Parts: sequence; structure tokens; C-alpha cells
Amino acid sequence: MSHEPPTPPADLPTDILNTLNDYSPDQLQHVARYVEELAEHKAREARLEEDSDGNEIAERPDDVPSKATITIKEINDNRYYYWQWREGDKVTSEYKGPVNPEN
Repeated sequence: MSHEPPTPPADLPTDILNTLNDYSPDQLQHVARYVEELAEHKAREARLEEDSDGNEIAERPDDVPSKATITIKEINDNRYYYWQWREGDKVTSEYKGPVNPEN
């Protein structure tokens, strides 16, 4: 591991870089987890918007409620789509398919 700090992406705004450079390692870990979750959420929302135009992922099985959303789960370094919804205090998931169909 290098003793030099990592090179930031060229398109990251300076004010964000300055803010992140002031954060502690713990704060950066929290930010990293949040950013990963936010990126997945936004990607899921974009997919759902595309899917509402007739793509196959928008086709819900009869046993999946209309309030269900598509979630990505990583299992053994592979990513899969799942329908996911809440039933009271329980979260229910139903397998949809691989994120990359060739996997």
C-alpha cells in the first residue's frame, strides 16, 4: 500500500474534495457506505423509470405486491436483482434474476 494519498477523480468538485480531506477515517467510512447505497438507489430508480417504458423488469409476478421495488444483492461476488417489500415488520424478497444475464 502506498504512503501517498489517493488521486481523486478529475471531475469531483474541489469543495467536496476539501470537505472529505477534513474528515476522520471513521467519517470517511460512513460516507463511503452512504455513497454506495445512494448510487445503488439512484441506479435502481433509473432502472425502474426505464422499466416503466416496457422493459421486462417492470413485469411483476402475480405474488409480488405493487409496492415492491427492485433491489440488488451481492452474493459470492455476483449481483442479483430481487423484488423486495415490507410486510409489517418483515422484509420479503423474491429472486428476479442476475444483474448481468451472462453470469
